Amino acid sequence: MSKPGSPGIMLRRYPIIAATLVAGVVVTSLLLAGNTGPARWSASGFALCVAGYRTVGMVRDIIHGRWGVDLLAVTAIVSTVAVGEYIASLIIVLMLEGGAALEDFAAGRARAELSALLDRAPQLAHRESGGGALEDIPAADVKPGDILLVRPSEVVPVDATLLSPVAAFDESAITGESLPSEHRAGDPVLSGSVNSEISVRLQALASAADSQYSRIIALVEAAAESRAPVVRLADRYAVPFTVVALAIGALAWLLSGEPARFAQVLVVATPCPLLIAAPVAFLGGMSRAAHAGIIIKNGSTLEQLSRVQTVVLDKTGTLTNGRPALDEVRLAQGPGPGVASKDDLLVLAAAAEQASSHVLAAAIVSAAQHRGHLLPLPASATEHATDGVTAMVSGHNVAVGKRSFISRTSGPIAQAPLRSGQLAIYVSVDDTFAGTLVMSDPMRSEAPGTLAALALLGVRRTMMVTGDSQATAAHIAAAAGIENVYAECRPEDKVSIVGNLPHGPVLMVGDGVNDAPVLAAADVGVAMGAKGSTAASESADVVIMVDDLSRVAQAVSIGQRTMRIAVGSIWIGILLSIALMAAAAVGLIPAVAGALSQEAVDLATILNALRAVRSGALERRKPGTGLSALMAPATKA
Repeated sequence: MSKPGSPGIMLRRYPIIAATLVAGVVVTSLLLAGNTGPARWSASGFALCVAGYRTVGMVRDIIHGRWGVDLLAVTAIVSTVAVGEYIASLIIVLMLEGGAALEDFAAGRARAELSALLDRAPQLAHRESGGGALEDIPAADVKPGDILLVRPSEVVPVDATLLSPVAAFDESAITGESLPSEHRAGDPVLSGSVNSEISVRLQALASAADSQYSRIIALVEAAAESRAPVVRLADRYAVPFTVVALAIGALAWLLSGEPARFAQVLVVATPCPLLIAAPVAFLGGMSRAAHAGIIIKNGSTLEQLSRVQTVVLDKTGTLTNGRPALDEVRLAQGPGPGVASKDDLLVLAAAAEQASSHVLAAAIVSAAQHRGHLLPLPASATEHATDGVTAMVSGHNVAVGKRSFISRTSGPIAQAPLRSGQLAIYVSVDDTFAGTLVMSDPMRSEAPGTLAALALLGVRRTMMVTGDSQATAAHIAAAAGIENVYAECRPEDKVSIVGNLPHGPVLMVGDGVNDAPVLAAADVGVAMGAKGSTAASESADVVIMVDDLSRVAQAVSIGQRTMRIAVGSIWIGILLSIALMAAAAVGLIPAVAGALSQEAVDLATILNALRAVRSGALERRKPGTGLSALMAPATKA
């Protein structure tokens, strides 16, 4: 049986290459036997059949609105046959089909980071059954709550909580971080992480299908299937390139009076560089992004990233850590029945917030539980997007949210005095203002450097759009260096603001359910997917799989570099081909030599396009220089 990559497999995958090689052997044998006529007719007939096959594909593309460069290839084959250069016609056929094989080889290398994710997906899990015995089950059968054992060097099959006292995991496939990540009991562990040197016990938080690694795989598969816009860009280059090649060939024929000159020019003008450069560079850029923990979900996003002019950021969970803490509980004067103490206020508010998906709600619930309070379940609850939540708790109608939201039923409420960086959550009980929960959520340490890096990359405008209060938003914006702030915005307000921005493309960075609409509305939506909601990740074009805002600037940098390499590779192929055409036009390059020289052009184009797989110069600079220095988190003295 043939192994993958063996000559047998290769020939079956590329039958025209195999047929061309057979035709070459037959023609060579006829020439050695002195049968020049049969050799010529055999080679010419075979080449014209391939040209006919290409013509069918060319017509099909034109019907679908794609004007490519197959016209040039077909004309080159036909012209060499017409002037008797039948050996050159065989070489052209081999070159064209060989170009497709070279493209597949290069694309396979560029796709390596993407396919590596799929290849290492966990298949088995060791689940503890009654009495502590272990049973091996398919990873797909793991259910939330199952106790799992992960042995040394095994992949964590599902998102889980660590039960062992301490453990270290290699999370490079998820986050791009090469150093092991240390965890303690109670810490979350991402599926796809690799355990270190000791066996650990975990409790499953989700099924395999709902875990982080499966989400990454789904995103990668969707991204790998998309078609890059730069491929269409190459098609647009192809039309003028074809016209120039035909004009040079016709001029050479006219001035020399030799029809062979026309064929010689078209031989070196064959379009492989245009066909190969763009998709190889595109796949390389996606591979580079995946290695950095950045999943680019569709083809058009790379081009949009390279041209971003405006960056819009949400506040909570994006510019801030998204892990707010409760600083203080303040009772209102005469808070009403059911609220005799600060603890009563916190319990009622936390019980109601159990029905909310907002990150602040989770912090309030966590704070109450941390203080030892048992929270009753609300009898009914309604979440009001970006405003707050109402719930029936222990017979009381409790509302928790913004001041404007609470004042609708409780009457006017004075603005709570806050220190810099604090925010207030207002609470009413039975339509009476009961008090305030004062929270704080510090800005991410890497936020100022990320914004500076975006400016260095050519982003003209950065702004914040958030549902939080003006005072809190202004404080974070000032610390980050953002001048344009839109606060107290509803989801529809965010969509309207982003949709009407004048300088595009617009990149929006967000986290959470309420950001899903605006992420979908932006030219490029970026979700902080490491802890963001599934809704936000599904609406976004780019998902950052590590909780690191600096990857946004890295994504823009990768997009810009990928497009530079793709377009540069196209131009390398064009300029080298024009130089060869000029030499062929004056008779310096015979048809056979020209066909062989074009292979060197193909190779140069592929090697240049493959540069997109590697990190750029700015990423490779030593610490303290370039974008890496700007994006690095600030450290305390």
